[in-house]
Amino acid sequence: MSWFLVIIVFLLAGLKTEKANEYQKVSVIIPAFNEEDTVAQVVGVVKKVSFVDEIIVVNDGSSDNTEAEAIKAGARVISHEFNKGKGEALHTGYKEVECDIIAFIDADIYNLTSSKVEAMIKPILSGKTDITKTKFSRASGRVTELTAKPLLNFFFPEISFEQPLSGQFAARKEILKKINFEKDYGVDVGIVIDADVLGISITEVDIGAIEHDMSSLSDLNLMANEVVRTIINRANKYGRVVMIDDIGYYIRMSIVGLSLVILGLFTIFFVKLIPLTVGIMISLIGLIMAIYYIIKVVIKSIVMFKKIPRGNLLRSFIKIHFPMIISIIVLLLMISTFLGAAHFENGVLSIEPNSRNLIIYADDTPNDNSISVRGPYKIDAAIEGESDQIRMPADAMMTLGININDTIFISGEPYMINETRYGESDVLRLPKEVQKDLELEPKDVIQNSRLKEIFEEASVSHSYRHNDSTAFKEKFTISSRNKNASVYEVFLDNVSVANSTGIFKNESSYDISVNGEFYTSFDFKENSNKTFSYEGHDVSIFFKDTNSTSIKRFVSQNFIDFNL
Repeated sequence: MSWFLVIIVFLLAGLKTEKANEYQKVSVIIPAFNEEDTVAQVVGVVKKVSFVDEIIVVNDGSSDNTEAEAIKAGARVISHEFNKGKGEALHTGYKEVECDIIAFIDADIYNLTSSKVEAMIKPILSGKTDITKTKFSRASGRVTELTAKPLLNFFFPEISFEQPLSGQFAARKEILKKINFEKDYGVDVGIVIDADVLGISITEVDIGAIEHDMSSLSDLNLMANEVVRTIINRANKYGRVVMIDDIGYYIRMSIVGLSLVILGLFTIFFVKLIPLTVGIMISLIGLIMAIYYIIKVVIKSIVMFKKIPRGNLLRSFIKIHFPMIISIIVLLLMISTFLGAAHFENGVLSIEPNSRNLIIYADDTPNDNSISVRGPYKIDAAIEGESDQIRMPADAMMTLGININDTIFISGEPYMINETRYGESDVLRLPKEVQKDLELEPKDVIQNSRLKEIFEEASVSHSYRHNDSTAFKEKFTISSRNKNASVYEVFLDNVSVANSTGIFKNESSYDISVNGEFYTSFDFKENSNKTFSYEGHDVSIFFKDTNSTSIKRFVSQNFIDFNL
């Protein structure tokens, strides 16, 4: 039996039970100055909170019955002989209590409830945060909106509380040892700033609506002065004035320098009207400025980091330095682009950056992609066995108004248009004869805007399909873009099969073929139409002038060849 008891005791001792949370003593400090009407009610509400161990009312030199009312309500009272200010009252209570958690609550709140008090203290009891400050609905807040928030946003942009001057807050006592208590109304914002800079966890808790006495204009003026003084003093203490003033100036000047470098590079590579020497001078001046002021920024920042507690300083640093960082990134991207376009051959360094072309059609030119980014294209040799084909990127086809399986005639020789191979979306593969005729060589890089110039005067037989077969082919010549283009629409047996835009020469005759043989012709006039029948098929061509632009100039001979 004894052995059995020993085993039971041993097993019970070995069971792991969850360790109970260590008890934390909570004290509530209520600063009061001539608050005989409300202090007892506030004390009574706080007494209802089960985990509050101690209530201290700091009577800050009141001339009414505040002290007596607080004692009658059951609070411990500590009195100042004369009024010292809210900050001094809080600090007096803070020094007197022996506890783990302290809550500071104003004595003039009419509608305080135990749930509001609990909402302040519970996040600290549960270990979620070190400090809680409250936000609530109220009719005032003028000092907050007109004074505190603008200054905090300027000097401490990482602080974004809705009500930095809430008045009610709670904290661990050991944390408050690190914070400097202001003697006046600056105490609230001082605690918020210190906690932020020191990296102390602080949470804003919504406690609903609060009703208390409205401050007079003279009191608001005093409060505003004390809040401004506290924020400015903290900004000086924590180096934010240096960050905004000195470092801010160096950052702005470094951005000017970086912008000059970027401007100089653009003039060197893309602006023909500005002499090369001017672009080089602009870049050199900007580079010297940028290097000088960036060094200044780095030195000042390092000194500041060494002297000032870091906490959340990094977030402010990022916000202040962000414009300079973006400028540096833009410059590095430009330089990397230029280096990527550098070629060194036979002792000669050549830098030929090629930008992609943003194409925006502002007219009603029929186009599957009214906005697209195209090119540049790299020239390469045709694939073996494809001496009669041109492999062309889809973007290039779109620019030239052609499609796969169209035929393009270069120097009178026909070449079929084919799609690019997988992984070669920007490669233009040309047979040797085509390269020779167009004066191009493998590895040449051409911009999308040069395609029309390179293929100018080449004629194209372009197919339009209907019911899975070719309905007709149109023939045009690639030319410079012209604003006087017209649109024509083709109806086959009263069904619209295609429409196209191109340039017609007024009063000129255009041939219509059927199955490869000449059938009829028409004289083009604006808004003229052409209708004919062929072996039971009705064909109609309707023209209209839309003031569109096009690079397609239709040829007179074999303008259209119908497959009927």
